[in-house]
Amino acid sequence: MSDLTLAQMAQQVLTTADGHEKTKLSRAHAARWFAARKAGEVIEIGHANPPLRPARPEKPELLDPRDVPRRRPGSPEGRKAILHAVAHIELNAVDLHWDIIARFTDVKMPIGFYDDWVKSADEESKHFNLICDSLKSHGSFYGDLPAHAGMWRAAEDTVEDLMGRLAVVPMVLEARGLDVTPGMINIFRQAKDTQTVEALEVIYAEEVAHVAYGSKWFHFLCGRHEQDPKDVFHALVRKYFHGPLKPPFNEEKRADAGLPPDFYWPLTEDDAVS
Repeated sequence: MSDLTLAQMAQQVLTTADGHEKTKLSRAHAARWFAARKAGEVIEIGHANPPLRPARPEKPELLDPRDVPRRRPGSPEGRKAILHAVAHIELNAVDLHWDIIARFTDVKMPIGFYDDWVKSADEESKHFNLICDSLKSHGSFYGDLPAHAGMWRAAEDTVEDLMGRLAVVPMVLEARGLDVTPGMINIFRQAKDTQTVEALEVIYAEEVAHVAYGSKWFHFLCGRHEQDPKDVFHALVRKYFHGPLKPPFNEEKRADAGLPPDFYWPLTEDDAVS
């Protein structure tokens, strides 16, 4: 493992299908990276050949979003479905963060860029396992229900555009998590599911930083190219994100993550331009 470049580590994670094996490898590589950084050792960034789509287990069955069954969130089955959906999101996030490391090595970036995304991938791996523990307490597991087939679309659409990737994945998709997670926490708090509430609170706290990393490095690249971040963000989201952004927005947490309202409100349903 120690002979691998960081990009090769990322590719290993992306080509591992089983969720638990993927996250175990992800956490091991992250630990190796940060141990080396602390010791002053150099792990080369290197180059890799990441797959267009990461390896996935046979289950869950991936369906068009319109075909994923809807369940009442107040019911035990509904809460299980929420947890399964969150586990699916977190596993995709593990791959998204390693993919941004492996795919864009031709763009010269400071070492802090890699620190941020390795840390994010490690935390998403932890989040997946926390939610899997909650699923187990509900008599379920990841793969027990069908899941959203479109989760990787943003990655495929931005496969050759680092700024587009930063705009759409952390600054739109992960920012959406800041909007919806408080409501999920309330659902499980009302159900007196302390284990899940604690897991979601960890996720909620750490996702702010992931959105902030996206904003930081997006602004960095805009500065490098002497571009206006707000204008570029609007153009890239309109290009790559399919549909308007939908309120309500968690403006406080978005602000904490470096996303002011004039970035996202112009992209809402009433104002967005196709």
